[in-house]
Amino acid sequence: MIVLERTTVMNFDNAMRGARNPMNSWARMDSCYDQEGNYHLGPNDLDLARRLRKAGSDHRKFIRQIFVSVDITAPLYWWKEYDTYKVATVANSTSTMHKLHSKPFELDDFSHDHLTLRGLEALENLIGTLEEIRQSYIEKKKKEDWYDLIQLLPSSYNQMRTCTLNYETLVNIYYARKDHKLDEWHEFCRWIESLPYGKELILGTD
Repeated sequence: MIVLERTTVMNFDNAMRGARNPMNSWARMDSCYDQEGNYHLGPNDLDLARRLRKAGSDHRKFIRQIFVSVDITAPLYWWKEYDTYKVATVANSTSTMHKLHSKPFELDDFSHDHLTLRGLEALENLIGTLEEIRQSYIEKKKKEDWYDLIQLLPSSYNQMRTCTLNYETLVNIYYARKDHKLDEWHEFCRWIESLPYGKELILGTD
């Protein structure tokens, strides 16, 4: 399971102005914001952006200045793979260290969309055990209970992080993960495709 919410794309205008710096071609800029605050690339700017995107990473430096912020809720096993991408990414996560015990454990706290009946039964039993330990920790504040919670927590536990990336990082993620066996990566790549000018500037297609 993966949920991507509150997506914001920023700095298109500054990135496109910078793309024109090498040739001092600012007079050809023809992009603008609409009344809803969305940035629309004009024909001149879109043509330049496409050509620079296809010319390679040294020429498309401007897409490193297009920033994306998004809230992602995903299981720990997906975050473990996402954490490969350390360059030009920032993330603030909900804390398992400080807040894991702050609410009762429920089935929907875990990704279980692909579990068999056998797996679902095992997860529900584990959730029951975790909840017993959580209540014991709240009552007694014993460190061994806290360690039981942390060390028994399965990798299917969902965590939310607010992430900031740029379009160049998303190019790397898209082509590394689009054929991955995890469905979460397929959903993430579809989200990339849906971003403003994602097909032109990230995928490099017309």
